[in-house]
Amino acid sequence: METENGAGDRGGTRPDNGTGTARGAWLVYLLAGFALVVVYYLTPVRADGFPVRVVLYSLLSGSAAVAVGAGAARARRGDRLPWALIAVSQATYFTADAVFYVSHYTFGITAFPSWADVFYLGHYLPAALGLLLLIRRRAPGRDLPGLLDAGTLAVVAAMLSWVYLIGPQSRRDAPVLVELASVGYPVMDLVLLTVALGLLLGAGARPKAFFLLVGWLALILTADTIYVAQQVTGTYAAGNYLDAIWLTGNLLLGASALHPTMGRVSERAQVHEGPLNPIRIALLSGVALLAPAVLLAQYFSGALRDIPVVAGACALLFLLTITRLAILVSDQRRLAITDVLTGLHTRRFFEAQLPLEMARARRSGGSVAVLIVDVDHFKSINDRYGHPAGDGVLVEIAARLRSTVRGGEVLVRYGGEEFALIVPNAELDSLAVLADRLREQVASAPIVVTQQRWVAVTVSIGTARYPTHGTSPAELVAIADRALYSAKAAGRDRVVVASDSNPEVPEEQERPEPHGTDYLHLVADAVDDLLDDHGHSRAVARWARMLAHEFGYDSDLVRRTELAGRLHDVGKILLPRSVLVKPGRLDEDEWELVRKHPEHGFRMTSLLPGHLGVAHVIRQHHERWDGRGYPDRMAGRDIRVEARIVAVCDSWAAMRSQRPYQAALSADQAREEIRAARGTQFDPDVADLFLRLHDRGAIADLHLVHRGPS
Repeated sequence: METENGAGDRGGTRPDNGTGTARGAWLVYLLAGFALVVVYYLTPVRADGFPVRVVLYSLLSGSAAVAVGAGAARARRGDRLPWALIAVSQATYFTADAVFYVSHYTFGITAFPSWADVFYLGHYLPAALGLLLLIRRRAPGRDLPGLLDAGTLAVVAAMLSWVYLIGPQSRRDAPVLVELASVGYPVMDLVLLTVALGLLLGAGARPKAFFLLVGWLALILTADTIYVAQQVTGTYAAGNYLDAIWLTGNLLLGASALHPTMGRVSERAQVHEGPLNPIRIALLSGVALLAPAVLLAQYFSGALRDIPVVAGACALLFLLTITRLAILVSDQRRLAITDVLTGLHTRRFFEAQLPLEMARARRSGGSVAVLIVDVDHFKSINDRYGHPAGDGVLVEIAARLRSTVRGGEVLVRYGGEEFALIVPNAELDSLAVLADRLREQVASAPIVVTQQRWVAVTVSIGTARYPTHGTSPAELVAIADRALYSAKAAGRDRVVVASDSNPEVPEEQERPEPHGTDYLHLVADAVDDLLDDHGHSRAVARWARMLAHEFGYDSDLVRRTELAGRLHDVGKILLPRSVLVKPGRLDEDEWELVRKHPEHGFRMTSLLPGHLGVAHVIRQHHERWDGRGYPDRMAGRDIRVEARIVAVCDSWAAMRSQRPYQAALSADQAREEIRAARGTQFDPDVADLFLRLHDRGAIADLHLVHRGPS
């Protein structure tokens, strides 16, 4: 069902998030500012007694305060305070510049410290507070990895600052005010640097305005550090190249506030942690090695000092690194069992948790219920509105299901458009009520798929309970899955609880040919008729039986392997004919459909009593030895041996037959393909046995596939 909200489609560009400034204003401001910086250095200090340089410098410094103030006024209400604090900081900085240059050039006062230094030091605090508020708005919670990375860089910066700037200043026999001012600059720079690193390494959007803002911080901190070093060595002179760095930094700050993307700087990030990419790893590793490098430098220079400071820095870096690694390991574990799209647990977690819950129930005499939830007609949503809209529907359904889950219950995304729920201590009489509550919650309101459209979405649910319906995890899931299929066959948007009137036949007691397999044999033949006319599934069944017998397996496994070979492709009957017989290459959407046929076959076969083992073989026959197969990416001996046997036989039959999408290979070519894929696609032992049988003529003599050119 689809509904429109009555609003017509409206064109337009992305909004500026409250920044209504002309798009080119920031660039005009920046270019004009750079031109004035050049004029500043070409102009004498005075022209006919007028302090030209003082006016130009103050004009440039003050323009940044005006630009940031204008940006703060245009920002959204919730984003104004950070920019307002930065504007206050820049206004204080402008005041300091005016006092300093008027004192220096007009009155010849060159004493250090002066009243200008009070304003210079005073501008750090509002700047740091404004940046902290920006960081808080950008991060969706505590961005602990970003804080740890920023802390690592800040510890090293603090150590270097103490060893080469603060320490030498504190050891000088200078007046108290001189020492306080000399130490105050690197200390406040460290505070600002720490906050700047938190902004740079933390989560959040990175529009052009963000990089302009970071450029301001980088230039100001660089110039301040050089200024303190020049004060220590007594080489500082007003009007040197540092003025260009300070002024350029001010211009970048003003441009960031005028840039159209200024409003996006405070956008909330979608993830908690900053990315730990190779560049970031290399940077953090190199920085951490600076502490021992400083010790080596002092050792070879013969001037060992500040050892406690360097040792403390090494200890802090060690603790920060260990904490970062612990968080990384925790994140990897969480990602391994968390579905990226919905935030629910994954099928892997479900398959690990269900046996634990069943074991707990077995010990306590309790019960466990499994509910399988499938979204009705989900493919039509993807086809009509696109996969992003389909993803949005799945996210909303996950949220609605999560809202009904109680403590102790485990909700997972089971795969594709399927969800599953584990319910400990579920009463048999309450299963239908519990499942119906989930169904009604999903259908409670339409789900938005575009700005103008929403769809009514329903789900079908199948459920089963231990020990009433099944006694093993695989059996319980298969029975719940069978109940789900019954719900969909009955018209969808309904709940079916597994019936205990026809208990499952244990796998070890599977009957040779119960009533109902005839239909699946006809389905297998119908699929073969679409693809070729030489009995593909019958050939696979005979070869599979032969291999299982050669391996010396018991009669039950041999029979199960043969039957799985006969029915391995029945799930393809549910694929669109246009995809199944397409002569050219399949696109990704078509491949996605094809990859589901083992699951379709599993469900169809598991509906037959006593065929659960055969169904699992069918589900696994496209798994690969190296774990890169589908649908469950199983690997090695985790794959049932029957499925490993069917996989080789199926591939040989496909290669040796003429298909709509490929020409038949010769026997030698097919042998080479099998040999090349042993140990990657195929079980090496199965591949080797198949080739030995072919050498003996046991395979070639069947004549059930096209004979390619020899």
